[in-house]
Amino acid sequence: MGVIYKNDNWHIDYRLPNGKRRREKIGPSKKLAENVLRKRKVEIAEGKFLDIEKNEKVKFEDFAEEYLNVHSKPNKKSWITDHYHIEDLKKTFKGRYLYTITTSDIEKLKVERLKNVAPATINRQMSLLRGMLNKAIAWDKLHENPMKNVQFLKEPAGRVRFLEREEIIKLLSNCSKKLRPIIVLALFTGFRRGEIFNLKWRDIDFRRNIITLLDTKNGEKREVPMNEQVKTALIRVRKHPESEYIFCGQDGKPCHDIRKSFFTLLNKSGIKDFRFHDLRHTFASHLVMSGVDLNTVRELMGHKDMTMTLRYSHLAQSHKQRAVDLLGRKMDTFWTLNQKTETSEKIEISKPIEKQMVT
Repeated sequence: MGVIYKNDNWHIDYRLPNGKRRREKIGPSKKLAENVLRKRKVEIAEGKFLDIEKNEKVKFEDFAEEYLNVHSKPNKKSWITDHYHIEDLKKTFKGRYLYTITTSDIEKLKVERLKNVAPATINRQMSLLRGMLNKAIAWDKLHENPMKNVQFLKEPAGRVRFLEREEIIKLLSNCSKKLRPIIVLALFTGFRRGEIFNLKWRDIDFRRNIITLLDTKNGEKREVPMNEQVKTALIRVRKHPESEYIFCGQDGKPCHDIRKSFFTLLNKSGIKDFRFHDLRHTFASHLVMSGVDLNTVRELMGHKDMTMTLRYSHLAQSHKQRAVDLLGRKMDTFWTLNQKTETSEKIEISKPIEKQMVT
């Protein structure tokens, strides 16, 4: 511990009772810095260090709830994903005070989670945890983020899992009456889960067969045509008398959690290694395999640029073959004329040779 002069100001450096290092900026006066440092030593020795007392009162699960309600829900369209990750994190950190969570604890969590889930899932949880602890610092509930020295895991190339035709038939045939329209929309519109749950009746134009999305991930309005399957599925949805949402609970609030019923559906259909978001991949993959150009797929998916859409390009080998065949047909006339010219030239060239050979 000591006083340090840096950037025209004096700082004090000391360690807290939990072993963590703490540095405070005091100001241009060295004498004041020395006095504050002596005061901190006394507070630590007498167990009266107020910041530590405050940190000790903040348990992980209490702060997680505050983070979800005060920050995540008001600011994130995908807050429900934060909720799921937080529930997983609670299994490790429930009952722990924020200041007692160490870098070592987080590294051990990574190793343990890697036994059951993919690196991408772990990285999403680590990213959330880092954001939570940074927010704890901003809200004066923590002084140092143990995530700052934690490295993220390497992720394999992007995963594209989609259903084959037979799997789609199985999935739809096993759907419950309540779940079926949600699955149909995901399969035939490519909507994200949140986009489906936030749909309101006013967003549906049955006359023009158009669904308008106003609240999208990239913040831009998107219009997607309905086919007959989607239109029929929506017509069959029973309207809640007091709710504007298409898919809602008895209280009229939009649905958020169908994981249990969706996993039951997958098990009943014998479909493995599949997530709800993969229904969106299924929509895009079958469009591409049917010959739809990638830019149209981009527009229907709501991608801002082609970067995300290109992940489906490997499924579009047929359109490359069609392009080459089209070029071949257009060049047929030239090719035929060229072949005739070459044949004629060969005959003209060969005549003198034949005469010479006869001579």
